[in-house]
This record gives sequence, C-alpha cells and structure tokens, in this order.
Amino acid sequence: MNTEVISLIIFGCVVGAVLIGRTLARFLPSEHLSADTKETVKLAMGLLATMSALLLGLLVASAKGSYDNARNDVIQMAAKVVFLDRVLAGYGPETAETRALLREAVEELAHRSMQPPRVNTLFNLAPNTQAGNAIYLSIQHLMPQDEMQRSLKAQATTLAVELGQLRTLLVAESISSISKPLLIVVGCWLVVIFLSFAVIAPRNATATTALMISALSAAAAIFLILELDRPFSGVLRISNEPMLNVLSQLAK
Repeated sequence: MNTEVISLIIFGCVVGAVLIGRTLARFLPSEHLSADTKETVKLAMGLLATMSALLLGLLVASAKGSYDNARNDVIQMAAKVVFLDRVLAGYGPETAETRALLREAVEELAHRSMQPPRVNTLFNLAPNTQAGNAIYLSIQHLMPQDEMQRSLKAQATTLAVELGQLRTLLVAESISSISKPLLIVVGCWLVVIFLSFAVIAPRNATATTALMISALSAAAAIFLILELDRPFSGVLRISNEPMLNVLSQLAK
C-alpha cells in the first residue's frame, strides 16, 4: 500500500470537493443559502464529522496497536538474543561456533534493517530458515558433561525456538491491519463534509484558505495512519537501534 499516493488522492479529492462547492455556491438560488439552510447543513455535517472522527479514531487505534506490538516484539527479540548469547557463553568454549553463527545472523538482520525504506520491505524479516536451523542444530549437537551444562542447553534450546517464533510472528504482524473499506468510507465522508462546508462558507480567500489547510491536515492524518500501519518501512519505521545494540554486545 503506497501511503504517499493514497494520501495525495484523498487530498486531491477533498480539494476538488472544496473547489466544486465554491463553484456550486455561485449558481444556487438564494433560498438554498439562507441562514436556516446553512444551520441545517451545519447540523448534518456536524453529525457526519463526528462519525468521521470516530472512524479515524478506530483507524489510529488499529494502526498504533499494530505498530506498538511489532516494536515490542523487536525489543523482546533483541533481549532474547543477548540472553541466548550469555547462556551459550556460560556453557563453555564448546559453544564458540554457535555464538559465531548467532552473531552472523544478527549482523545480517542489522544490516538489512539499515537499507532504504523502499528496499527494506517488511524490515526484511522473512525468516532465514537456513541460519536459524544451523543455530538450532548447533545447540542440539552440544554434549553436556554435567547437570549445569544440561540445564544451560535446555535454556538455549528454548530461547532458540522462541526467537524463531518471534521472527515468524513479526512477519505475520507486517500484514496491514487497516480496513480498506473503512478507509474508503472515511475518504468519502471527508469529501462530502468539505463539499458542504465549501457551499455554505463565505466567498472570500480566508474561508477558502482555511478549508484548504483543513484538507491538508485531513490528508496528513490519513498519511500518518498508513505509515503507522507499516512499521518496518516508510517514514515511521521501527528503529534498528535494538539490533545494533545487540550486535555491539555480542562483539564483546
């Protein structure tokens, strides 16, 4: 979903509605622009504006919830990677190869996350099954010599499985949570609202400018909602700082 194009389309439709409304107001009979008529239109559009605000609130809540969940999962994944490395380090020198594989996997993910937004689709989070399987199998090949090493191996196995689950979950969460029909309805309502306001607004540059600024603000709100809905790309994408911090700790 191209957020810039959708936002520009909505902005263009709303601005077009304002211009059409300003033109339509010149040809309407005077009785259609009476004080009572304007008051009725204001009441009707007030109801429609309230419903639009409610729908926008639902869209914001959906997008923000999806964004926060993805961000928390990234932070949780980073923490588990560090914990897994510490568990492997506590196991002994036998895990040097496993830790090297883990460091390479994290380094690859961190470098992918720094790619441009257009290339960095979905944070490139598609699970690297080859690297994940190599780490898991390397852990399974460990031969514990005492009870402590058996306990550490069990913890490492659990953490490796949880990391794979988190990576897969992030891919699943990258699917858009914004309802397209809901977005279309909001866009149509905005067009109707601005068309009606343009018809009854005073015929001067100040009123027209206010309507244009409001149209820009509405389009910007839609843009931010759509940006929140793609947390691994775009302007508001999740920072790769957790992965970079993990990489710096693994290098120690």
